[in-house]
Amino acid sequence: MFLLPKLLKRFVRHGRLTVITPDNERHVFGSGPAEILFAGQMKTAPAVTVRFHDEKIEREIFLNPEMALAEGYMDGRIDFEDGSSIHDLLSLFWMQRKELRKHPIQKVVRNIRFRIRRFRMHNPLGLAGKKVKHHYDIPTEFYKLWLDETMTYSCAYWHSPETGLEAAQKAKLRHLAAKLKIEPGMTVLDIGSGWGELAIYLAKACGAKVTGLNVSPDQMAAAQKRAEAAGVGDAVTFINKDYRELKGSFDRVVSVGMMEHVGVAHYLEYFEAIRDLLTPDGIALVHCIGRVGPPGFTGPFFDKYIFPGGYAPAMSEVFAAVEQTGLWSSDCEFWRRHYHWTLHAWRERFMAHRPEVVAMMGERFTRMWEFYLSACEISFDIGGDMVFQLLLGPHKSAVPVVRDYITDAEKALEARGF
Repeated sequence: MFLLPKLLKRFVRHGRLTVITPDNERHVFGSGPAEILFAGQMKTAPAVTVRFHDEKIEREIFLNPEMALAEGYMDGRIDFEDGSSIHDLLSLFWMQRKELRKHPIQKVVRNIRFRIRRFRMHNPLGLAGKKVKHHYDIPTEFYKLWLDETMTYSCAYWHSPETGLEAAQKAKLRHLAAKLKIEPGMTVLDIGSGWGELAIYLAKACGAKVTGLNVSPDQMAAAQKRAEAAGVGDAVTFINKDYRELKGSFDRVVSVGMMEHVGVAHYLEYFEAIRDLLTPDGIALVHCIGRVGPPGFTGPFFDKYIFPGGYAPAMSEVFAAVEQTGLWSSDCEFWRRHYHWTLHAWRERFMAHRPEVVAMMGERFTRMWEFYLSACEISFDIGGDMVFQLLLGPHKSAVPVVRDYITDAEKALEARGF
């Protein structure tokens, strides 16, 4: 190796990284596993042993660490030994990524990616749907292997890490319904309705008439079957449309895990659409992944393989769009650790079913999802990602002036078995 050692000597300050080259030479960086205080938590910087199967991978990682590491693992050009894993390597990376970002070449690469981010997030009608389908038109049977019974593919609401995934997802549904103050007979629009669990819940628990929007035909068809099986097929309708194509008026609008696909250039368009779809006394709730720092960009691996055109916004970008719509921001809640616990549960379930995933989707796809779930879990644990829930309304009295009503409504729903 020639290029990587200089970078890794400066980069690996905690833990230990052993790189085995194709000629079987071992290059060791760092002093060994260590307990360090990181992001307000005591964390173990692990010892990781990685094997390179060809000479080119060193140069590729030096120039484009995230993408080359991901693709190298997906293609079997990189493997792990001594009991270590891709999750361990990503943990080691995250604990020291600030050092990597200081490298002159990485500064140039990051600057270029930031400058072209609007091009990468250009999501007009038609193209936006194609990008979303890239992720959600994977067979439903794959997701059934590792999601919980509610088939909810968004952050759960945990009262503690011991809550359990399914209970936390049901708590999230209660929390959303309570915030929205839904009464029987109200009309609700669910933008990005997934496999329909929220729409089904609002129909059963609150007596709402729900319209779900989804640009993934496969997912929409599965959602409709689930609604019919739940006995609310007459109260829930799923429509294959983009949010910009729908006309009408709804008492409530909810959007969970969909704003991430909008793209920063379309935020004003998105919030204007929500405003125009609300009744004069309506309430909207937006649940979205956000970043704690200033505006950034989506990493190349995620942009290419996981969420093309997707982006987790900075709050300054969110409110800059909202303030131009005339909508009132009635409440904003930040979920700081909830997605870490959700992703940890998903990854454990995924790894428990790994042989079945390989049989269904192949080894390369399985490795891609290992990388994705691990990177996300770590980022929500010690990185700058979180989830926010924003309540919006046409006027300042759209929701009560104190938040007690949310807790009261949650208790009432739970007492009724919801």
